[in-house]
Amino acid sequence: MNKGDLVDAVAGSTGDSKSGAAASLDAVLDAITSALKGGDKVQISGFGTFEVRARAARQGGATIQIKASNAPAFKAGKALKEAVN
Repeated sequence: MNKGDLVDAVAGSTGDSKSGAAASLDAVLDAITSALKGGDKVQISGFGTFEVRARAARQGGATIQIKASNAPAFKAGKALKEAVN
């Protein structure tokens, strides 16, 4: 499922137009991105938690040095885990 498919699914389940569903989805994604950029966690009860995790610098192979960085991470909640199993 890509973003367009997700917009279609949201529009279908809410009765909203595709443009309205796309705007809503964009607003949610922007809010999550802004929170992560600010160092906050985003916890959605029953779904999961988005957070930023620090990655240490490391050696990649014999000749490549990989710099330290921050990486977004998602941990699925109990309800989501149960739904897919």
